[in-house]
Amino acid sequence: MTADPRRARAVPAAPPPPPPPPVETMPDSTKMGLDGTNDSNIQQTEVPADDDSFKLKFCTVCASNQNRSMVAHLRLSSASFPTLSFGTGSLVRLPGPSITEPNVYEFDSVSYDHIYRELESRDPRLYRANGVLNMVGRNRTVKLRPERWQDWKVGIPRLENKADRGSKGTEGGVVDVVITCEERCWDAVVDDLLNRGSPLNRPVHVFNVDIRDNHEEAQVGGKAILELATELNKAAAEERQLHGTDGWHMGGGAARSGFDERVPDILAEWQERWPNLPALWTLAWF
Repeated sequence: MTADPRRARAVPAAPPPPPPPPVETMPDSTKMGLDGTNDSNIQQTEVPADDDSFKLKFCTVCASNQNRSMVAHLRLSSASFPTLSFGTGSLVRLPGPSITEPNVYEFDSVSYDHIYRELESRDPRLYRANGVLNMVGRNRTVKLRPERWQDWKVGIPRLENKADRGSKGTEGGVVDVVITCEERCWDAVVDDLLNRGSPLNRPVHVFNVDIRDNHEEAQVGGKAILELATELNKAAAEERQLHGTDGWHMGGGAARSGFDERVPDILAEWQERWPNLPALWTLAWF
């Protein structure tokens, strides 16, 4: 006798297995910021510019290409701006065991990684406590070595710097905007541009944002520089869209003239928001 199929009990389907837990990623200890925070947070909090949109090319400058210019370099490159950075000093100087015993290195020859390893081997406790190892460790994730402004061959292709952050767009060896972080660096840059004699006949806006050379204020200054760069880029893009791009790269055309005329007003509005970071500006020529 066969069983009545209506009396058969339905077998419940097995519930789907739970999804696997998310993989926890460990922070990269080589990317610690000047104040001990992880610099990867910068990438998470800043909205990158559209890769297909127009972007001005920037250059940041301080004395040794270690602290203020490198914080700004990281901020700008994390926001997808083509970026270079330099120092204007005769040598790279970092704090040592005493104020009369700095650690001194040559520009353009010694890598950040070499500096990091050497300081770590000398006195890791001292250089971690004063933030130098964190700073240099961060720098080696941004570019290969500290570079000197006065030795920069403007207009010569920088094809060997492809691994540097922000290098995309700077391969031609020129920038649209230079931002220094101390008035004496601004003086050195402007004087050097005058001495070069403008061989390219190409305009460049040179700003100074006066930032004290310490860990905390370098971070504040980097944020302010990014805001200024964003406003400048927005104005340049608007002028190019309105007037076209004819003559832009040679410093001519209606779009370039319109942008140049707007720069003082952009700086004045920015200065109102950042009154504790005194600024200077001039239009110079490569």
